[in-house]
Amino acid sequence: MNSLFAKSLLAMCLVATCGLHVASAEDIFAANKALGRGVNLGNALEAPKEGEWGMKIEAEYFPLIKQAGFDHVRLPVKWTSHASKTEPFVVEPAFFERIDQLLKQAEDAKLKVVLNHHHFEELDKNPKGELPRAIAIWKQIATRYKDRGSFLVFELMNEPHEELNKDNAWTEIIPPLLAAVRESNPTRPVIIGPPFWNGMWALSKFKLPDDPNLIVTVHYYNPFKFTHQGAHWVKDSAPWIGTKWTGDEKELGEITKEFDATAKWAKENNRPIYLGEFGAFSKADDESRARWTKAITGEAEKRGWSWAYWEFGAGFGVYDREKKAWHESLKDGLLKH
Repeated sequence: MNSLFAKSLLAMCLVATCGLHVASAEDIFAANKALGRGVNLGNALEAPKEGEWGMKIEAEYFPLIKQAGFDHVRLPVKWTSHASKTEPFVVEPAFFERIDQLLKQAEDAKLKVVLNHHHFEELDKNPKGELPRAIAIWKQIATRYKDRGSFLVFELMNEPHEELNKDNAWTEIIPPLLAAVRESNPTRPVIIGPPFWNGMWALSKFKLPDDPNLIVTVHYYNPFKFTHQGAHWVKDSAPWIGTKWTGDEKELGEITKEFDATAKWAKENNRPIYLGEFGAFSKADDESRARWTKAITGEAEKRGWSWAYWEFGAGFGVYDREKKAWHESLKDGLLKH
């Protein structure tokens, strides 16, 4: 164990034993329930620069989202595009100010916020080598927002994969990253998911520290040939165009089987579940998208999970930014049960 890892682990242990963690399991389940229904503001801040992928977050979106019936937004953020690559790994002040602005806009609209670290490819590829940078970035985020209210929730890392899938790599990375947050935010809810891209099936592939303020996230995009038909970043997905989702007994049964297995894990481990991403790409027909989306949210809510649709106004979008109008069938699929 290298010295940095050991010090970080010790810091987390000190936080856990100094009486700072005062929350109970009931508190974290209540916090997860309060997140309720959400939408990802994707394709904006997780791009190398906001707007580079055609999406910029406008102030008007927050009240729109609240008025539609959502309870929170998830902000995917590529912090590494705005932090130096050498010690002390400083996050650009101007970028922090942009995040400040968005958090205020969300809070003013009475929306909760899940603030994450997205697309940290360097950590996926080189966990031990990139760990100091990951810790430094989270220390800066946590310290800056330590006095923010309960509307703000942190998510350590989106979809760990690659080298973090191997052995216990992700399990070993979690304690020092969590310790970086707990130094300044001893009881704030923190969201953590399994490796293998936060796949439901991978819940058994990691272990969480003994911290009562953790919410477990999973992502769901099955059947993949339906949800990603025609997606330009998925090789050979064009022939999938035209794939429908009817919601028949077999199709629905495949979803409930996976959701039941996740619910079983959650009960055995006494952890609340946040379905942080799910969505069907816009190349699918509208009726199938709405039907699938309604099935996913319905099954999640039956089990008491919070959720966030992927995403607001881009390729999976529930909102048409050009027409300034909701895709009503998709919105209804999310919010009308």
